[in-house]
Amino acid sequence: MSIEAASTVHVDLGERSYDILIGPGLIGNAGEAIASRLKGKRMAVITDEHVGAIYLGPLTESLAAQGISVHPLTLPAGEKTKSFAHLMTVTDHVLDAKIERNDAVIALGGGVIGDLTGFAAGIVRRGTRFIQIPTSLLAQVDSSVGGKTGINARQGKNLIGVFHQPDLVLADSDTLTTLSPREFRAGYAEVAKYGLIDKPDFFEWLETNWRDVFAGGDARIHAIAVSCQAKADVVAKDERENGLRALLNLGHTFGHALEAATAYDSARLVHGEGVSIGMTLAHQFSARMNLASPDLAARVEAHLRAVGLPTRMDEIPGELPPAEILLEAITQDKKVKSGKLTFILTRGLGESFVADDVPASEVLTFLREKRG
Repeated sequence: MSIEAASTVHVDLGERSYDILIGPGLIGNAGEAIASRLKGKRMAVITDEHVGAIYLGPLTESLAAQGISVHPLTLPAGEKTKSFAHLMTVTDHVLDAKIERNDAVIALGGGVIGDLTGFAAGIVRRGTRFIQIPTSLLAQVDSSVGGKTGINARQGKNLIGVFHQPDLVLADSDTLTTLSPREFRAGYAEVAKYGLIDKPDFFEWLETNWRDVFAGGDARIHAIAVSCQAKADVVAKDERENGLRALLNLGHTFGHALEAATAYDSARLVHGEGVSIGMTLAHQFSARMNLASPDLAARVEAHLRAVGLPTRMDEIPGELPPAEILLEAITQDKKVKSGKLTFILTRGLGESFVADDVPASEVLTFLREKRG
């Protein structure tokens, strides 16, 4: 697909505005898309060993055709790469490559590479240009958009980072054909999330058309575009998560706690699976607090289970820590304000809201019941 034919979602942030291009074949045309927007002729490309083996060559060739020199760095795949040690490796590489402010750092990979690379780009020379080329569904519809970057800490997920918006996002839908079924399902959890936040019509469309989304083609492009537009609209109104943007964390407070509890071991739990369980728990907890119907929680769980996602804590392999430890992980979550627990809860399908000062005692009782 040519650059002109790609679906485009615009993220309106004034002088920091940028486009998200969505469609097949974009990596092969990346040089053209980048050269038309940036003046720099040096690019540091950060990828992982799995993605790089497939896509680093075509990307390098496309950039070279535009007279852009490429300085690649390949890192281990997996959530544990979002660490201080690998952050230092990336920043050293970018500096060694003599990347200047008119040049750019490119993240070629999934959410881990995007978050880590974006953080490095945000702090090297107090901010260098940054391009996202997300290769997983989860990254294409969520983590590549909006400028949140960061690494994990011992105390929890994504607790260290900066807001640093990309200059361009290239979501090449062809890359999704190389994902494992598990990885694709994990990304789909974030797609469903947008319907559950405030787009009930989209969630209903997904209930009917999810098989076509999994199969690829126009339905997949549509789902990615709707998801990106939904996030772009929220980010434009609340770039730094002072209010409305917190809604994008539906399911994440529970999910992040579960990821921390499994020590970010992807063999046990990947991010999208944590979000799926977390969204189910958020709807069940909303019903427990008499905010929403138990029938809604059952409906959400039924859809997530239909696509093959986990919805219960006891589906996570291995032993989970006690509910008290899970609650401690929740209190470390970056959405806690002044020690008060904040959750994204719901009053109905597509009626999510930010619930401040949720009683810790209620959460603890709920976790004890659901942990089993």
